[in-house]
Amino acid sequence: MTENNGTGEAYRKLTSVLKRASRGVTVADAVAKSALPLETVRELLPRAADEFSGRLQVTASGEILYSFPHGFTSRYRGFRARAERALYALGTGLKAAGALLFKVWIMVMLVGYFALFMLLALGTLMLSVAGGSGRDRRRGGGAFFVSGIFDTIIRIWFYSELLKPAGRRYAESRKRPLHRAIFSFVFGDGDPNVRGEEQEKKAVIAFIQARRGVISMPEFAAITGYSFQEAEERITAYCVEFGGSPEVTGEGTIVYRFDELLRRADTKDRSFGGALSGPLKRPALFSSNEKKLNVWFSVINAANLLFGGYFFSSALRFGEIVTQKQFDAASYFYGVVYVMSAQLLRDPLGVITIALGLVPIVFSVLFWLIPGLRFLRLKKDNEQITFENFRKESYVRIWDSPGGVDPAEFSPAAAECRPKNLPAAQDQVIKEAGVVWTPEITVDGNGKTRYTFADLEREKRALEAYRSTVDLAAAAPGRIIFDSEGGEPV
Repeated sequence: MTENNGTGEAYRKLTSVLKRASRGVTVADAVAKSALPLETVRELLPRAADEFSGRLQVTASGEILYSFPHGFTSRYRGFRARAERALYALGTGLKAAGALLFKVWIMVMLVGYFALFMLLALGTLMLSVAGGSGRDRRRGGGAFFVSGIFDTIIRIWFYSELLKPAGRRYAESRKRPLHRAIFSFVFGDGDPNVRGEEQEKKAVIAFIQARRGVISMPEFAAITGYSFQEAEERITAYCVEFGGSPEVTGEGTIVYRFDELLRRADTKDRSFGGALSGPLKRPALFSSNEKKLNVWFSVINAANLLFGGYFFSSALRFGEIVTQKQFDAASYFYGVVYVMSAQLLRDPLGVITIALGLVPIVFSVLFWLIPGLRFLRLKKDNEQITFENFRKESYVRIWDSPGGVDPAEFSPAAAECRPKNLPAAQDQVIKEAGVVWTPEITVDGNGKTRYTFADLEREKRALEAYRSTVDLAAAAPGRIIFDSEGGEPV
């Protein structure tokens, strides 16, 4: 039962599909619902039937229906099987625990250092006010640095909290945990299109099954959002994964036929009635936090950076403090912290330089640098996502009405489909189509430019004529002639 990670993930995905199936499934059914390659499903289905005591029914066409009427209890009960399941569960748990600990660590670093610096600042101010003379306070400029930062942050925070209605403070207290909010600011909330490739494959397969096992390259491009040039490359990979093959119609049009995907027991249409429709990608958010919360994280991080810079520069400037003269020459805040540290630590200068200086500086810089770089990347990625969504809708319009295309009509209302530079996007889509099919360009009386793709019109007619020749009855599984739990042919 030893398996590599890729096969293991595919097997778990397949078994999750089988668990949800209410009746027998063929290889084509499992492929359509899992988006796994055809050969992978053929290899793993018998394994699942063996492990979970599946029921096998053979149809007149030779297709095998797999069902699991006795539930999904593995018959592998040996030590090795239990150990492998335990190790998988342990690995999943450790991964989740590691992610949680990392989020908590970021929170502890941000909030913990802020709290520590505030405590040190408060203690120094209390000593300065209670025991120091005016000459002593003037002698150490650090006290003014401390009081300025401390007083500003604390006053702003308390005033903002006290001015909130009690109901709002209670509602905000019930929102996501602090460690998740901080992680969201630094690293975001994950890719909203993490299953985008799987959803794309399911949409393409559903369309193929709804349209007699045949798809053309323009239809594939309209569903996926690839350019026509990219679509020609990608559809070849689909043929390899899902048993397709290119064919040429009598009119010379290239179509892609997937007979294997028609051998299914579940004939439900999942393609929106065979219409050209693919899943839209969602632009990623920088953070799901409220803007005000992210501002506070930045303020706290700025305070940590200022304190860290202060301690690091003071440690380099003043160094060790052993005598009263050295204390008087140093910044008051640094002197007090050094004296307190010397009573507890063997190397107070090293601790102040690294723990109170260098570490918070590095952390604070990364705390801003990571989301800053992520913001720039998200901006670029979201523009690409928006254009691909726009391209999908535009290609559908061209495919539906190739005889009179007006680029100005490519103007979707949805934000995730509307590029910032709409005229440039409209022009690019027309140019991409024009590379494949040379259009006839006309200008009407109102000065509007229209494009007629006569070659595409002929291709559409040839495609539909070819589809009409496909015999769906020949692809149907047919009646059951053998049942592993009945045994007698029908």
